[in-house]
Order: sequence, then structure tokens, then C-alpha cells
Amino acid sequence: MGREQEARGRGPPENGGQRSNIAPQAIGLFDILEPRVPHRSPPNILGGLKASDEKKILARARYARLAPNEVLFRQGDVHDGIFLIESGLIRTFYTAPSGREITLAYWEAGNFAGGPDVFEGSTHYWSGMAVRDTEVLQLRSADLREFVKTIPDFAIGLVEALEFKGRCFSALVQMLGTRSVGERLARLLRALIEHFGEACDEGILIDAHFSHEDLAHLVGASRQWVTTTLDQLQGQNILRIRRRQLVVLHPERLGALDPR
Repeated sequence: MGREQEARGRGPPENGGQRSNIAPQAIGLFDILEPRVPHRSPPNILGGLKASDEKKILARARYARLAPNEVLFRQGDVHDGIFLIESGLIRTFYTAPSGREITLAYWEAGNFAGGPDVFEGSTHYWSGMAVRDTEVLQLRSADLREFVKTIPDFAIGLVEALEFKGRCFSALVQMLGTRSVGERLARLLRALIEHFGEACDEGILIDAHFSHEDLAHLVGASRQWVTTTLDQLQGQNILRIRRRQLVVLHPERLGALDPR
């Protein structure tokens, strides 16, 4: 797990162990469902705990730091608990035998990565990798089982978080099974505008540094298709490409990719 060897046995970063005020954020295929479906933020599993219970849980956690592109867990590895994200960004993704990838989501501080299983006796269905400098706390399976039995508020928070992840999987199936690649890309661009958009002189700047390959993994397409489609949108004066930034000149015209 990243730099676990140098961090093994250490507690969480110095701030008294309080994490309840972290508001989880995430972006993935669950953000590009039908617009009429209200967005639900992922729950913070420590958010409803008493200070004494939170302190007990964090005292048993293993702290680790990861550099960009460092693997947190690999698809097929033996599962041993979950990882609370303290800071940074974790991408979870599946790799097919052909080598093709699809991204489930990008998870920010306050979320946990490593589900859907939380207890021992299984393997990871997905891989998790740090996108930027990231700090995590591992809660091991044996400890999780004890916390679920002895701390009811933690058990409720964990179930709510797993419910959210279940909705993510459902959204993944629905979007891939019922929407064209063009529709998925249009919806993703609108979701990126909502999450990362900043007004600028030309329109709306998406300053999130998603590469064409990143976008392709999110919508289940090839990088070449995404590059070609973005070039077409640039030619139609709908957006402008600036290295790894996108400026959307006419957000209302993204519907051209999303026929109804």
C-alpha cells in the first residue's frame, strides 16, 4: 500500500484525530445520470460519530502517503479492509484482459476506497491509484468487524456509504447499457462544468486537468474517439482545447452530442 512500510503503526496526521467535518466529494458515471435524478453526495462514515468513538477508530488505522500514480490496491489482490481518504484524489478503475480500462469514479477527501467488500476473505474487484499526492488511513477488515459490532453509528455510516457505492455500480450499468458514447461524453462535460467550471472571458473553464485518456476511461470509449470528438467540437466553436484544460464556449450547444 503505497509507502505503508515507512508509515506502519503511525496515527493520523496531527489534528487530534478529528475528521467529521470533511465533506466527501466524488465524480464518476453516477454524475451523468438523467438530469431529473437528484445528485446525492457520498456520506462520510465518520461524520455521525461521537468524538470518543472516532478517536478509537482512528487509533487503530494505518496511515500512508501516496505519490501521483502510486497504486493503493490492485484488482485481484487479497482484500484487507478499506481506505479513508484524508487528502488528495483516488481513481478506482477496472482493467479488462485486453488492457482496456474503465473508470468508476474519482474519490476525494472524506470518501473511502476499497469496496464493495469490507471484510476479509475476498479480492479486490477494482484497482485504486492516487491521482495526486494523497494521504489515506487503512481500516483493516478485522477491526471493521469489531467496530460494526460495538459502534452502531459507525455501522450505520458504513451501510450508507456502501449504499452510495451500490448506486454508483447501478449507474455504471445503466449508462453503459442505455446511452451512446456521444451522450455519455456530453453529460460528462456538463458534470465537469458543474464540479470544476470557472467563468472566464471566453466561457467556462474546466480546470481539472483531465486528459483525453481520462475522459475516455470515464465514458467507456477509446482515447482516439474522444480526441476526434473534442476536435470536432472545437471546429464547431463549442469548446476550445488548452493543453489539459477545456474552455466550453457554448455549454448550451453540448446537447448536439446528446440527442433526445
